[in-house]
Amino acid sequence: MIFSKNIAATALSALVLTAFNANSAWALDLKAAYEAALQHDATILAERAATQAAHERLPQALAQRLPSVNLSAGENRNHLETQAANILGQRSVTERYYNSNNAALQLRQPLYRPAVLAQIRQAREQVQDADAVLDVNENSLLERVAQAYFDALLAQVQLDLASAQQTAYEAQLQLAQKGFAAGMGMRTDVDEAQARRDLAHAQVLQAQQALNLARRRLSLLVGTPVTEQVALADLDTQRFAPSAPMPSGAQEWIALAEESSPQLQALRARLRAAQAEVDKARAGHKPTLDMVAVVSRSDSDSVTSVNTIYKQKYVGVQLNVPLYAGGAVNSTVRQALAEVERAQQTLEAAQRDLSHQVYEQFSAMTEGVLRIGALEQAVRSAQQALLSSQKSLQAGVRTTVDVLNAEQQLTTAQRDLAQARYVYVLAHLKLQMLAGQERMANVDAVNRWLKPDV
Repeated sequence: MIFSKNIAATALSALVLTAFNANSAWALDLKAAYEAALQHDATILAERAATQAAHERLPQALAQRLPSVNLSAGENRNHLETQAANILGQRSVTERYYNSNNAALQLRQPLYRPAVLAQIRQAREQVQDADAVLDVNENSLLERVAQAYFDALLAQVQLDLASAQQTAYEAQLQLAQKGFAAGMGMRTDVDEAQARRDLAHAQVLQAQQALNLARRRLSLLVGTPVTEQVALADLDTQRFAPSAPMPSGAQEWIALAEESSPQLQALRARLRAAQAEVDKARAGHKPTLDMVAVVSRSDSDSVTSVNTIYKQKYVGVQLNVPLYAGGAVNSTVRQALAEVERAQQTLEAAQRDLSHQVYEQFSAMTEGVLRIGALEQAVRSAQQALLSSQKSLQAGVRTTVDVLNAEQQLTTAQRDLAQARYVYVLAHLKLQMLAGQERMANVDAVNRWLKPDV
């Protein structure tokens, strides 16, 4: 069956969901989240049902090439009334009651039906189209899960940074207050530290709200509450090693995507199905030839054969030649040709859009490597700048405002670095999916970048 590959995922997802419901604290990584979403997302479940329905088109089409056997039978009670003039010229009425019955067994074997051959080709393409569309939707689900997952991680990072910044500002406020009380500081330092701490408190509340919303979006996808008790596996900076995509040229990725993209595979199958529809429409002008074998028996079948039994057997061929259908066949052909043109233009537009998407994600990965490296250096520099500002404050050559600014600069650099890493991972996932690479292998590759122990 086409869904046998999901049996293992179903079992693992069931275990994940059971653990979610059985424990108040649970660890969740990207793979577990995606496998749970595969079994919960209504769009995927509907698409699987649609794919299964589409697969039935092929046996239905193939069945039209096989023999068909029909049995017909009837039993009747007849009343015959006859009015006639006798030899005296008087009208007389005669009534007669009798039973009649008949039975026939017919076997029909199609020999030449060009419309059926075209329909079989069309059904095969429709099955390929449905499989590719399911693949596209599962890719889309992975993209949505990954986006929600890393949005939740980024929201957690922003909350942690905002909380740490609030703690640092609180410490600076206490120092400023002590210095001012001892006559070694200025009121301005106290007011500045107070304002920064109050703003940081507001940012903590905002970050907490953003985290709650991000976890709720993830919960809707995986089908179970992702509360604060559920730990999300974050990137392991020791194992995460961003690198430029391989192959190293954007055109190579575009060529790979044009060959393997499930979206283009679906549209190409749709185009071939439309072309088969043209052949099926044109077959309306062509004759059909069937072999027919019949065995029949009739008893008192008519008023002239009362109490007479007929048994008949014959084998032959039937030729059906269409002569005129009021122009309906020509109209159907024109309609089918228009659908072919539409499918061709849709495929062309999709190829152009795919090329742009591949180039966009390729650039995001390429530039992401450089951006991550630059931000890692920016974080180290900001840490050193903060340390220097703190020492200079103690030496009396820097003010509290300088330390507060250094704290904010470090927080901004750390937030931007975390965001750049998540953007790189998402670009990696999207590029692989656009190129038609194996989805679960792609998920496993990203999962290896996450911390094994949460």
